[in-house]
Amino acid sequence: MSKPVEEAIAQPTAVAAPKKKQPYPFWLGGVAATIAASITHPLDLTKVRMQATGDKGMINSLRKTVRTAGVRGLFDGITGTWLRQMTYSICRFWAYDESKKLLGATEKSPAWELALAGCMAGGIAGFVGNPGEIMMVRLQGDFAKPPEKRLNYKNSIDGLIRMVREEGWSSLSRGVGPNVFRAVLMNASQLASYDFFKAELLKTGAFDDNIYLHTTASFAAGTVATTVCSPADVIKSRIMTASGGESKSAMQMLRTSFKNEGAMFMFKGWVPAWMRLQPTTMLIFITLEQLKRLVDYTRGDL
Repeated sequence: MSKPVEEAIAQPTAVAAPKKKQPYPFWLGGVAATIAASITHPLDLTKVRMQATGDKGMINSLRKTVRTAGVRGLFDGITGTWLRQMTYSICRFWAYDESKKLLGATEKSPAWELALAGCMAGGIAGFVGNPGEIMMVRLQGDFAKPPEKRLNYKNSIDGLIRMVREEGWSSLSRGVGPNVFRAVLMNASQLASYDFFKAELLKTGAFDDNIYLHTTASFAAGTVATTVCSPADVIKSRIMTASGGESKSAMQMLRTSFKNEGAMFMFKGWVPAWMRLQPTTMLIFITLEQLKRLVDYTRGDL
């Protein structure tokens, strides 16, 4: 046997190192949330109108909207929803992933660690997304007001321009306190609890990592998030709907509402909020997983 052949046999064959998977685009979560929010917009619209204008009952509020504005009225303020999702949701998914990296947390980490990452993400996203949140709430609540009190924004961009022109730059931060507080609660209770429930359900051995697991985990996470966030959500909606002289601080709004309506005012709109958050949470994560698969396909990773 020749020497070159002997050397070739003696030397072990080099094993190619596994290809390191690139991170997904930071905006995927925002796109998934925008798609989900567009589908569930009528329920979110109903929730805001119940919270801000005193409509009684989800079905009655839906009927009132259709009666006064037609079926298209169920999508009033959709541009505000898009603006909000493409600012707040992009930021919160990105910040949640970065916060988990900073803390060294994974889906299998303790609940408190995931909740801390969610709180960090919510604080950042609530501040960044505040103008979009104001536009969404105002556009959704506008047609439920008497004609003389309507703002009549053409869309979310027109609304932002008019807000700055008519109410000053400071108006963009209206309700930022309760909004950030709600965002902290939402991300700690929704994103973190979804990861927690998903990991716990997998431990039972009764679930595989598929749509059934995602549906069950998101159902539990949506219920937790709706209940935890309801008080801050109601106060935020009432503050943001107010304009000019109607504007009140969070504490003033809290005292007035508590005096006139009792403590249960903090859970007004819970049913439509829950009915919106359940399918929204499921749609977000299913859509996000499909978008990730599409990215993998374009990269040749599938």
